[in-house]
Amino acid sequence: MDTRSPRSAGAQHDEQRPLAGAVRFGSSSHLRRGVPGGSRFVRRLALTLAILTVPGAALAAVTIKGRTTGMPKLLNPVWNEAKDPKANRYTFREPSPTVRADVRTLVGYAPKELCVAVLGEKGAPLKTPRSIVVAGGRTTPVTLVVAEGQQLQFDNQDPFPHKLYDVGNKGLQPVEIAASKSRAWTPPGPGKYEIRDQLAPSIRSWIVVEPRAVAVAYPDRQGSFAVEVEAGKYTLQGYFSGEPVGKPLEVVVKPGPDEQFIKEAVVVGEAGGPNAEPGK
Repeated sequence: MDTRSPRSAGAQHDEQRPLAGAVRFGSSSHLRRGVPGGSRFVRRLALTLAILTVPGAALAAVTIKGRTTGMPKLLNPVWNEAKDPKANRYTFREPSPTVRADVRTLVGYAPKELCVAVLGEKGAPLKTPRSIVVAGGRTTPVTLVVAEGQQLQFDNQDPFPHKLYDVGNKGLQPVEIAASKSRAWTPPGPGKYEIRDQLAPSIRSWIVVEPRAVAVAYPDRQGSFAVEVEAGKYTLQGYFSGEPVGKPLEVVVKPGPDEQFIKEAVVVGEAGGPNAEPGK
């Protein structure tokens, strides 16, 4: 006669019942004898097989870290226009004999102006809009490289309105964006789009639609950057003021470590190259 309670008997029955969706590879005694880890190994193997058989399952992202060189040779075109006396854009900046010439040079600000694009065989737009912040007479970022079909969202964080438009009338009409409001826009196709503002002449930005764009990164003031990609072959290309600058760098991202370092620097400014400082 079974003296166990119905609850304990049912619990034992549940323990003997196989889990839904589990894969059976023989008896548990066989696993204990022939496979290290026993049932734990089975669970891990079943989970791995489930991930591999799911359509469109994403591969683990790898963070690649690198650095850029040559940024001091890239001049900010807005500031260069502003210092021209004919533009009537007055400034209190005056040359000082105690300040070095390289410090007085109006170079670009890498964290928002230098875009390091990761180019693959074919890029895909993000499922969410890519934000471009409008504040303080500029946009963040200034140059942005996106895949074809990527939706953008201009977020006005100023306490006054803006009227952004694209030079050449390629699709972005000068519609007012009120303070603390946003405006969505999708560039109609590949190419370079120069963005300006009817109400703030200091705003001058560029959107580059590149079908091969996979991801982008913005280096810090020391030139270091990091970006997440899947394993594969890529080309790293710097973009400044809407144009590719410097030299493209071919890299191979291997599966395995979560972080990989690129030994060779991404050259973004060369003597005599696009946007180079005159005389250097």
